[in-house]
Amino acid sequence: MPNPSPQRLGLLGGTFDPPHRGHLAAAIAVRDALGLDRVDFLVANDPWQKSGEREVTPAAVRLQMVQAMVDGVDGIGIDDREVRRGGPTYTVETLEELAFEYPGTDVFLIVGQDTADRIHTWHRHEDLLALSTLVIVNREQNAQHVPAALADSRVQFVSMPLVDVSSTGVRAAVASGADISGMTSSRVAELVRANGLYGATA
Repeated sequence: MPNPSPQRLGLLGGTFDPPHRGHLAAAIAVRDALGLDRVDFLVANDPWQKSGEREVTPAAVRLQMVQAMVDGVDGIGIDDREVRRGGPTYTVETLEELAFEYPGTDVFLIVGQDTADRIHTWHRHEDLLALSTLVIVNREQNAQHVPAALADSRVQFVSMPLVDVSSTGVRAAVASGADISGMTSSRVAELVRANGLYGATA
């Protein structure tokens, strides 16, 4: 759970269904590049923008997998407030809570370039951008660009090496019977098997 009063706090939000090594690599890259006190994985309770796409694993199980992924990694934590809050997940509400709890803390919201390009579709995105610095994580070989919706916002870029893994790919690997330990972690792989997720057999 979050520790008190970080001065520079990173947030990496997502569905994490399941979390994988690319998520962790992004968090570590931003932590190191920007000198953050901590980066918290922010697990979405009900990712409203994905409603109807597919069945999402229950939030409590996704939270457990993220905890298994980050446990013991220095400067990387987990924030379960959106799961505790319940209902649809709106990042701006989380940022408002953090501004109240940690006055004076600089908050860095970590996203990929694809997410930055559609940030204008997020709930109350103007307020969200006023409450945080947006950190766009790019693969080293990709060009950096600031979407028009972010022209007047605080934006920073962090480059990271290619980690060729995705949650979609992990789910497909599980369904095919492949070992996913190298794509996630052995502990996450165990939880996937134990919960029979994505077509896994115990």
